Order: sequence, then structure tokens, then C-alpha cells
Amino acid sequence: MTSDATPAPAPGPPPASTPDPAPGERAGRRADLLATAAGALLVGAAIALGSAIQHATGDLRVDWPPLYADWSPHLGPGTPAALAVAAAVIAYGPPLAARLRWRLLLPAAWAASMAWTWSLALIDGWQAGVAGRLTTEYEYLTVIHRFDDLGPALRGFTSHILLHHGPDSWPAHIAGHPPAAILTFVGLDRIGLGGGGWAGAWCITVGTSTAAAVLVALRALTDEATARRAAPFLVLAPAAIWVGVSADGYFAAVTAWSLALLALAATRRTRAPRTAALGAGLLFGLTCYLSYGLTLFALPLAAVLLLTTPRPTARPLPYALAGAAVVAAGFTLAGFNWWEGYRLVVERYYQGAAAVRPYAYWVWGNLACTVLMTGLATVAALRRTLAATPAAVHRLRAPGRAAGPADRLVLLVAAVLLALLVADLSGMSKAETERIWLPFAPWLLAAGALLPAPRQRPWLAAQAVLALLINHLLFTGW
Repeated sequence: MTSDATPAPAPGPPPASTPDPAPGERAGRRADLLATAAGALLVGAAIALGSAIQHATGDLRVDWPPLYADWSPHLGPGTPAALAVAAAVIAYGPPLAARLRWRLLLPAAWAASMAWTWSLALIDGWQAGVAGRLTTEYEYLTVIHRFDDLGPALRGFTSHILLHHGPDSWPAHIAGHPPAAILTFVGLDRIGLGGGGWAGAWCITVGTSTAAAVLVALRALTDEATARRAAPFLVLAPAAIWVGVSADGYFAAVTAWSLALLALAATRRTRAPRTAALGAGLLFGLTCYLSYGLTLFALPLAAVLLLTTPRPTARPLPYALAGAAVVAAGFTLAGFNWWEGYRLVVERYYQGAAAVRPYAYWVWGNLACTVLMTGLATVAALRRTLAATPAAVHRLRAPGRAAGPADRLVLLVAAVLLALLVADLSGMSKAETERIWLPFAPWLLAAGALLPAPRQRPWLAAQAVLALLINHLLFTGW
């Protein structure tokens, strides 16, 4: 038993100064800075050379290469909120991510991501930044009325993909995607949530749930500490510029939850692994009917099954395949032929701007778009990912599978990066990839967990500054 009169202990010696980082870590930091410098040079080259090509020939078909954007310095009603959200996440994001109860961290990450995305969108104002985004001549809401009778619309969907149908041809985004994309907005209209405002709110609300989905997947495949380190980077993402508002942000969320559910099923971190696997398959099936190109996410999904410990597993596969088959069967029975649609989309693609957009520029200009979409912190993190991949593969293949959480993160990110590079080399994504590749972005952002914890705030500040500069200096097309 102690008394209030007990004397306080004598003050100890002053705390020692923080030791210098180990030589290996100093070398890693230098390599990170060199990687970010290379990323900045890539963007600079894409801007300079792209501007020269566009000025000389107009073949790039974008006004501010490599982005689909116009030079338009401006402030807006979202500016104070964007600055406030950025400052709050930089200051409090890392400690909160480390300390919040897991059940609170998931909705907190979603809410913070939503606040960041809404504030960036509103820099352009309500009409230009949100309500008008999905109502332009290329977008989904222009043809809602043509789906009053769903049966004939789906059965005749592929017959309107090519441009030779004149005014009856689908606008670019409807023609370029399977019908689940447009049916989403038809469904919103049917329940009384029609118009650009509701469509924009849907894309932002669903799209920003991606942060929570990636955290669920990371916790299942790696560990909770790794997921927590990634959380601030998933929130304060430059990619939020295009999540608010484009339908591809919504596609990103569907894809992310598919992977998250498969991770839960494969690692049995859920009480109902079979149900989770079935849900993963249903969402992946929906993904394939939202965007043809997102079938490439079969690579990261396969990686999930390979990365489980203590050995790879195929237990969720029958249920996941059954879920995907249900979606495919539904659309097929309704009259839409996916393979015919894809064949015609490739033809339509080269009837438009892709016919003149030079592959020799966009094959690397797309990567500059990715730098702008994911930020310089992600460039540094991907440098660490690529450097660690050979050793991670070796440990995964070693007897007893000695791969740790960081190794499994490295290999998951590497699988997503591989899928992105396949998309790039295919030539089917020439320009506008800051929007088209949004589903890849959160998984690349998750590599931020590999950056040293003491340096998180400077890297987050770099992410925020990039996003704020882009959104205030340019008027983006999506």
C-alpha cells in the first residue's frame, strides 16, 4: 500500500537521441529516393514528349498528356475540406491505424477514404465534379431510356457495339463494357435514384469501400500489423481523384471485395468459408461483366490461393467457380454473349481514338499515368516490392514455407503488378488508364506497408500534395 506522501522518483538521465538507421536501411532509403526520382522523370518525360506529339499531330487525343485532362488552375468548395482531410490523415492516420480496434478501423478507413474522395471531387463543384460526370455523351446515363425493356436490350446489346450503326450505336463507355455496368445505373434509376447526382454518390460510396476490402484481404493473407501499416496509404490515395467520379471506382470495389472474400475463404479466417468463396465467385463473375479487362484479376485471385499457409489451397475453388458460373449463366440466358461482345469491343476500339493513338508512346505513358494515380510513395514501395520478390518466392517454395507476412504482401502486390503490365502490353489500354486501371491501384498502394514506419508521414504528405496539385491545376475528364 502506498501513501500520497511517497516521494517522486529522481529524474533519470535524459533520453538518448534516436540512433542513426542501420547502413542497410540508409541504403534502402537512398534507393527509395532514386526510385521516386525515376518516377518523377518518367512523368516529366511523358508530359514533355506527349505535349510535343499532341501539338504536332493531335494523335494522342488528350489535351494534357499523359492524363485525360485540361490545364485549368482553380479552387473550389472542396478545397478547404481536402486540405483538412489531408492534414488530419497525415497527422493522426498512422497512430490511429495502429491503435484502433480492428472492427473500428475498417469503417474508419472507409469513412476517411470517402471524406478524401468527396472533398477532391467537390474542388470542381457539385455539378462539374459530381452530378455531371456520368451524364456526358460518352457516359452511361445517356442511354438509360433504352433499357426500359431489359430483355430485348440485352439480347440486342452486341448489335449496337460497332460504330456503323450510326445514332443507334452505344456511346463509348457502354460499348466498351459488358452490360452489368449500364445495368447498375438502370437499377438505380428504377428504384428512384436516377440522375447524375445519385450515380456519382453511388460510385463514391461503393468505390471508397475498397480501402476496407483491401484491409480485410491483407489481414487474412499477411497479418494485422501489415494491414494497419497500409491503411493510411489506402485512404490518402491520389487515385481518389478518379474514384470521384467514374464508374471504374465502383468496379474497383467489386473486384477488391471479391479478392477479400476469397482471402477469407482460403485462410479460413471466417466462420463460413464456403459462403465466402461463393461470394467471391459471384463478385468476380460480376467483375467480368462490368469490364472485359478485369478478367486479368484471375492472376491475383490465383495468387491468393498460392499464398495461403502452411500450403497452397484449392478448397475455395469449386465454390468460387460456381459463383462465377451463376453470373455468367444469368447473362447468357438473358441473351448476352460475352465472347461475342469482347470480339466486337476490340473492333470498336480500333474504330475510335485507339486507331491513331501511338502504342510506342502509351506503352510507357500509361505507366506515367500510374505514377500519378498511385503517387511517389507507391513508386518507392514498389521498388521495395521488386527488390524483395526473388527472396520471397524462394522462401515461399522452401520446405515448411518460411515466407512471412511481408513476403506474402510482396507476392500479392507483384501478382497485381503483373496483371497491370499484361494490360499495358496488350495495347487495349492506350490512354485514360488513370481511370481504367483504378481496380489495380489499391493493391499497389497497399505496398506502402513496406515503407519504414518512421517515414510514413513524409510519404503520406507527398501523396496528398500530388493529389491536391493535380486536382487544383487540372480539370480531369473523369
